[in-house]
Amino acid sequence: MQSTFASLAPPRTSPSGRSPFVLHASILIALLAASSAPTPLYSRYQDQWLLSALDITVIFSAYAVALLVALLTAGTLSDHVGRRPVLIGALALQIASMALFATAGGLSTLIGARVLQGLATGAATSAAGAALFDLESPARPGSPALTNSIAPVAGMAAGVTGATLLVHFAPGPTTTVYVVLMALFATQAAALARTPETVSPRPGALRSLRPQPALPPAARRSLQLHGAGVIAVWALGGFYSPLGPAFTRLVSPEGPAYTDGLVFFTLTSVAALTVYLTRRTPARDSALLGSSAVILAAALSIGALLLGSPLLLFAGAALAGLGFGAVSQGALRAVVSSVPPHEKSGTLASYYVLSYLAMSLPAIGAGALAADLGLRAAALSYAGCVAVLAAVAVLLLSRPPQGARAAPSSPHRPRPTGPGTSSADGITLGTRSLITHNR
Repeated sequence: MQSTFASLAPPRTSPSGRSPFVLHASILIALLAASSAPTPLYSRYQDQWLLSALDITVIFSAYAVALLVALLTAGTLSDHVGRRPVLIGALALQIASMALFATAGGLSTLIGARVLQGLATGAATSAAGAALFDLESPARPGSPALTNSIAPVAGMAAGVTGATLLVHFAPGPTTTVYVVLMALFATQAAALARTPETVSPRPGALRSLRPQPALPPAARRSLQLHGAGVIAVWALGGFYSPLGPAFTRLVSPEGPAYTDGLVFFTLTSVAALTVYLTRRTPARDSALLGSSAVILAAALSIGALLLGSPLLLFAGAALAGLGFGAVSQGALRAVVSSVPPHEKSGTLASYYVLSYLAMSLPAIGAGALAADLGLRAAALSYAGCVAVLAAVAVLLLSRPPQGARAAPSSPHRPRPTGPGTSSADGITLGTRSLITHNR
């Protein structure tokens, strides 16, 4: 089976050393760092341009919707034209979006910048993620899946931390943040231009741009099992990213201004640490642990709001990070490990389509609800819905796998034994022989 998969995979070069792997990982981290960089700045935008909570979620969701469009259309493009052209084009688009952010003068410019950023991130995410699998070293098996899991949350943590520091200590924070990111993306694009391609071009590039599902049956079954947990954790992240600063001020109105970004940093940094610590935990157990943590995180967030407790707020964010890291790491590993190399790019794109839908649509709903009933009512409703989704995930993941419920073989038909034949093989061979006999 492995040789069949290898023959189907697109030809690739073999770049030597760790540098290409590190470069592609850094691109993933930088893309997600840029996505979270505006989080500490939202309160400034709100005060400067009198934006509502709904406006903020629209800005955030413009990014997510554009990212989805890019994933659906360009998610498998790098399988046909190569990873490098897609990534260099995406980094150029990302630089343009940073320039728009740096010169923004109102809501419409921010939305335009977010749209460009979403298109660039969507095009680059699956290409960079697939390149990591292309570059997997036999000495470090599993490192691509681990990196694909940890890079998004590590990037978001780095982005919100760097932006928070620049907001409080650098001149012109709404400009400096984006100028730094522009320089970083330009440096990565220059390095990428000198890096060998990891796949050879193959026909079908235009056809690959048509939006269509790219999820093999095995991956689809894994995603159905983990889907409720994935939706719950990404929906939670979708709340904390655009509305986290406002929620923090609602819980602790007298707290220092820098805590606006620290809550989201707590979530993402704990998530990154959890991804690393659970890397050897079975995927199903990791997702079950994370889904259980999300229920507690939602309860702590509600308690923080009702009691006005910053301690409960940060404890809830930490548990939310644990849930995010454990679920996303387990689910992604289960989904991607079940497909051959030539289908990993499209599978990653499909996984991220579900993730960002879960991140954007509920956030828009929360913003609309906050505009009508207030942020307090929106936050309580949101936390309750996330807890219900996480409970559904716990129920699904707690059920024994189908293979564990196989009926014992009949005593009148002894299992075949012999070298290399396990009990499971015996049941399978016995069933096959019975079918052949009935024919």
